[in-house]
Amino acid sequence: MTRLLIAAGGGGDALAAAIIHAATSTEPAYIATLAWDRLLIDPLPGPRSARDFTGLRHLTEHVTAITPDTRPIPPAGSTLPRLAAELDATLVLLDPTGGAVGLRAQLRELAAALATSHAEVVDVGGDVLTTGNDPGLRSPLADALVLAACCELGIPVDILIAGPGLDGEIPEADVLARVGTTIAARLRPADADRYIHVFDWHPSEATALLVAAARGARGKAEVRDSGLPVPLTDNSPNVYRLTHTQALTINTPAQALHHTTSLNEAEHITRTLCGFSELDYERAKTAKPRHPPHITSVEELDRKARAYEREAASRGIDYLTFRRLAEALGISVAMAQQLRAHLITTRPTHYLPPIWATCSIC
Repeated sequence: MTRLLIAAGGGGDALAAAIIHAATSTEPAYIATLAWDRLLIDPLPGPRSARDFTGLRHLTEHVTAITPDTRPIPPAGSTLPRLAAELDATLVLLDPTGGAVGLRAQLRELAAALATSHAEVVDVGGDVLTTGNDPGLRSPLADALVLAACCELGIPVDILIAGPGLDGEIPEADVLARVGTTIAARLRPADADRYIHVFDWHPSEATALLVAAARGARGKAEVRDSGLPVPLTDNSPNVYRLTHTQALTINTPAQALHHTTSLNEAEHITRTLCGFSELDYERAKTAKPRHPPHITSVEELDRKARAYEREAASRGIDYLTFRRLAEALGISVAMAQQLRAHLITTRPTHYLPPIWATCSIC
């Protein structure tokens, strides 16, 4: 038997799917995912299509796998080829250019080729369960499109919600009220440690918080460019299961995307229902002029990081994601990697992999 996992939102959910699979099963796995990376990685707004890559491997006529030799065509960027080299699963590219109808055709073809008896959609945080009106919602399109595509696949589909509220979009209490009481798994430190090295370079914040919670982190973490506080609680390592029908009943935008045949059409419907889409945010952010700071040394970065830690701690923040720290300091990906290595080396008592404590944890 082969397990088919579908990442609801892109690379971070794909990594979470691999962690959950390793924690709960020994069967071979295929993880289907959108290629939708943060602007820190991919300077182009929106998801990438199959036309944006070289070196894809055909699994069926219309479905391709991402391999370690796959490359995004510049100026596009992607974490997926490197992720493919790390996972104990086959990473499959979902191309959203044909809307929910096109994605559904790909998933049907993949499921038939694998002869799998069911599929599971993985979402960290729970925004796949949005009503479309949640005040903190930031990325309704990707999850709703994947949920809509999973209609009428010919096999049962379950939804796995890992780390309720950890994406900072729907509060934990609201997610818990929607998922029900079925806990499919509780991630342990050993489950998290299996892929913890990936966070040395992977930018996902929600999945990083999931892993940190599985390793025992509790408190308040700060994420994103807006500095959103996200609580890490005893519910954070849990993975909840509900049926596709239950999730679709909640997600009004996904219901409306069922018959969409293009990404533009799906975005238009999502914007009408929710007032925005994540593409709007990405386009606006890309259009802003960038003024890189004049920082000449990692020591200067360290001083700025310490000052920000103190300020965050004074606001009750216990942890920072490295992405949040990089964006707060306004530094590039390359500079952020240098700073991360320096911080871990010089102040290891602040490091609770894969996040950074504002105060020493020893």
